[in-house]
Amino acid sequence: MNEYRIGTKCVQGGYTPGNGEPRQIPIVQSTTFKYATSEDMGKLFDLEASGYFYSRLQNPTNDMVAAKIAEMEGGTAAMLTSSGQAANFYAMFNICECGDHIVASSSIYGGTFNLIAVTMAKMGITATFVSPDATEEELNAAFRPNTKLMFGETIANPALTVLDIELFAKVAHEHGVPLIVYNTFPTPVNCRPIEWGADIVTHSTTKYMDGHATCVGGCIGGAGCLTHGPKDKGEVDKYGHEAYEKTITAALAECAYDTEK
Repeated sequence: MNEYRIGTKCVQGGYTPGNGEPRQIPIVQSTTFKYATSEDMGKLFDLEASGYFYSRLQNPTNDMVAAKIAEMEGGTAAMLTSSGQAANFYAMFNICECGDHIVASSSIYGGTFNLIAVTMAKMGITATFVSPDATEEELNAAFRPNTKLMFGETIANPALTVLDIELFAKVAHEHGVPLIVYNTFPTPVNCRPIEWGADIVTHSTTKYMDGHATCVGGCIGGAGCLTHGPKDKGEVDKYGHEAYEKTITAALAECAYDTEK
């Protein structure tokens, strides 16, 4: 739907019903999904077939909402989480591990600041916080050989400081790492960080996306193939369990962490 305006994407994005199917996205309220044979289920577990089997991993309603947000952000894919805090944790912890380092804007939501400064520090992941108004030289000085990502918030909650996404993206990419931008306050209606160079966008959908103070949730969206990340197959392999190596590692090696794309 790239040719459509943002208002149309808000209404129509992520779901195209067929003949006789619901006009609105249906709420699939089931923990599990039925298959005719154990062989069918086995193919799902081995990632040899696509489908749903447990809503903690995938759910049709969640996938349609995530696809809508991805279209609105101008990304290629997205996934929902239980909260914005969970979205930020998954986005960062999928890239970092014990011994790694993060460069983050100091003007971010307090819960996210504590996630990085306290919780992830207990896991051996350190951070350097920089002003959202830092110069290019100051940003460069914050990087270390073990820095794996840069993090910032479009409009900080509650300080309302505005991140220079373009500058942060430039510096992050010069150091070969992705930029993650927390885009909760503006939503993609008002700002689409991917258009300014961000690689990953996160949301607390609890705020303006929900709009009625009824639902807690989060979202992670991606710009597509990351050109900044692990440089060799040994680093890629650690992202997949051995049982999933055939499919996941191949996908990562060809797309998400291929520095040639």
